[in-house]
Amino acid sequence: MNEIRILSATGMLGSGFREETLKRAMTLKPDFIGADSGSTDPGPFYLGSSDTNFSDSANKRDLRLMLLAGRAAKIPVIVGTACTAGNDDQLARLVGIARDIAREEKLNFKLAAIHCEQDKGYLKKKLREGKITPLSNAPEISEAVIDRSAHIVGMCGIEPYIEALQNGAEVIIAGRSSDTSIYSAMPVMKGFNPATVWHAAKILECGAACVVQRKYPDCLFVTLTNDHFIVEPPNPDYRCDPTSVASHNLYENSTPYELVEPSGILNTVSAKYEAISDRAVKVSGSTFKKSERYTIKLEGAELAGYQSIIVGSVRDPIILLQLDSWLAGMIKAIKDRLLAVFGADVEKKYDFQVRVFGKNATMGKLESETALGHEVGLLFQCTAETQYLATSIMKSVGHMAVHYPVPEWTGLITSIAFPYSPAEIDKGASYRFNLNHVVEPATPLEMFKIDYEKV
Repeated sequence: MNEIRILSATGMLGSGFREETLKRAMTLKPDFIGADSGSTDPGPFYLGSSDTNFSDSANKRDLRLMLLAGRAAKIPVIVGTACTAGNDDQLARLVGIARDIAREEKLNFKLAAIHCEQDKGYLKKKLREGKITPLSNAPEISEAVIDRSAHIVGMCGIEPYIEALQNGAEVIIAGRSSDTSIYSAMPVMKGFNPATVWHAAKILECGAACVVQRKYPDCLFVTLTNDHFIVEPPNPDYRCDPTSVASHNLYENSTPYELVEPSGILNTVSAKYEAISDRAVKVSGSTFKKSERYTIKLEGAELAGYQSIIVGSVRDPIILLQLDSWLAGMIKAIKDRLLAVFGADVEKKYDFQVRVFGKNATMGKLESETALGHEVGLLFQCTAETQYLATSIMKSVGHMAVHYPVPEWTGLITSIAFPYSPAEIDKGASYRFNLNHVVEPATPLEMFKIDYEKV
């Protein structure tokens, strides 16, 4: 086999792609179709709660078109990080959607479901053995942290995908997975140069994100050989150039020159990007170094509390001239009121924050722009042990905040405009990431159970 042809349907299942683009891509005769279905980008809520970033309807639309195309061409369809975070609940959800599609469209295929949620007893044993180590800025880990995690997943590499392919899987749906492993497994299994494979996979992982200007999510196509790959969007309205392709190495990476995977490190320092047409780019020259120690990244989420928020805005120029001192006084008055209402121990049961949109809301203390506009938006946020407490606190916050004075005004003032009634909005359960560590398994497959079924 001199080349392998790879179709990335989209950067994230549920985000969409054009049906006509998929049809055009299928005329190029891909060897398999891939799509990522998750990310940590939306935050810890989805891992902790098992909810999904996209609706079942959105996921089903995209997966239906992929399955129909894959079965018609008799090529595998591979999906990773099921339903946002890839825990077992989300894996079961996407597998259920695949079964529904198969029944509705009268499709038959061998399905492999790769479980990536981790057993807490196994992880505690690994921790005691010294086989779990922290990554940069990782929170402290302990058996208590593992126990209180709502869900913990391991980010699988290519090995479970290869195992499923070698066992005849025609559709693979995985839990938490490295994005690039979705696209690297088959080419590595077939003996292609790992450096070329992993670099191509990095470009493929986000679908059409590497085009010059992506106006909407869509497909991407790569033709891969041992010493180079060619990337070209099947959508005729899109094009790639060397800069757009090279710049994708920066996406979700701390460095544009290295990509760390369980089995090794891709290095793109010597990579060469050449335009071979006004739409296609040839990439070559990367290297890949096999890891001395095979590790799997762990991601965990735990319940942080329950949240209630209030959104408001301030346009009064007199208040804006003294915004910082006005807010500081307001926050002190609010906390004094909460002590009076809920008792001295309430301070241990909640966290209260105010974010100012129009002044440091995005960058915080790192913000270099000091100019203040004619209005600011305020986001009041309370995280507490229970939803009842969070909501109760915010009811007091809303009343205190809306009437908090400045010295220039006399009498009762209204300082904040609230767009909603009631002002307080219950957000429900809030989660935080509590693991950023790697674990060293005995084998690459040890942490990942694969279920097979005839659909």
